[in-house]
Amino acid sequence: MERRSFVRGAGLAGVLAASVAPAIVHAQANVRWRLASSFPKSLDTIFGGADVFARKVKEMSGGKFEISVHAGGELMPPFGVVDGVQNGTVEMCHTVPYYFFGKDETFAIGAAIPFGMNSRQMSAWMIEGNGLKLMREFYRGYNIINFMGGNTGAQMAGWFRKEVKSAADIKGLKFRIGGFAGKVIERMGGVPQNIPGGEIYQALEKGTIDAAEWVGPYDDQKLGFNKVAPNYYYPGWWEGGPQVDFFINTKAYDGLSAEYKAIIDAASAFAHLDMQAKYDAKNPAALKQLVASGTKLARFPKDMMDAAFKESMALYSDLSAKNPRWKKVYEDYANFRRDQNLWFRFAEASFDDFMQAQKL
Repeated sequence: MERRSFVRGAGLAGVLAASVAPAIVHAQANVRWRLASSFPKSLDTIFGGADVFARKVKEMSGGKFEISVHAGGELMPPFGVVDGVQNGTVEMCHTVPYYFFGKDETFAIGAAIPFGMNSRQMSAWMIEGNGLKLMREFYRGYNIINFMGGNTGAQMAGWFRKEVKSAADIKGLKFRIGGFAGKVIERMGGVPQNIPGGEIYQALEKGTIDAAEWVGPYDDQKLGFNKVAPNYYYPGWWEGGPQVDFFINTKAYDGLSAEYKAIIDAASAFAHLDMQAKYDAKNPAALKQLVASGTKLARFPKDMMDAAFKESMALYSDLSAKNPRWKKVYEDYANFRRDQNLWFRFAEASFDDFMQAQKL
């Protein structure tokens, strides 16, 4: 080969290498993950949050990053998903952190605690406050990194076979209540039951439990609770703004490229907003239908609310004295909640109070 032709060829190879190299550097490997949900497929709102997330990940990665979504009980029990992520059985899960307060009460702060923040306040604490930083520091001890994965907004207090006329009616009440809030019910003399969503109806129908809460009108109507318990109470003081989370195994997450990590972040933010929008849009019509079908809608008596608030504050004080992880996160949370309520009192609450009194 002539030297000139070799140089020309080498030059062309150099040009090709220069143009192809960036594509090689940025080319993403195909990734397949499994996501274990704590929820049944029948609930298109809360279970659907994982579907929305997985679709966005696939869409933004051009089909290279796929996540299969599995309903509660399909790969593991609904309340076994944290163990599944922690030990790497699955790469991620979609769940409500307060289900796992038995491991450490601090889990509950990542979702909702009685008389806590509403959904907007919770998102503000997570994104602009120290919430995400503090919770990620805590979850690191469980080999988990968390991402916001939805919020239902303030929930209803649930379905009761008998009327609740005062705080005294909580004594001896077998009440299916999600996670951490059961500690307050227990202090009030009730008997909390932590039952997965898909199993509540049968327990309520058979009288195994006296009352049950889930989320709100849209989901509750789908689960048919109005057929077995006529009294529907509000507000769910234990869930003013419960956050649902995506938990990802830290090794699996660290193995992703920077681009895929950015996709996870964006897709989770979209799913978080989408879930809240769905609940706000679907709950009004469902509530009208439930009342029209004979559901007795009632507000919790004030003495019960006062007793629950008192017991909640006492519980938080007790936990701060014995659990340093709780104390560190809760102190920051409580300070943020205080300032948020001051602001909402003047702006949001006064506007809402006026509008809700109008005949629209």
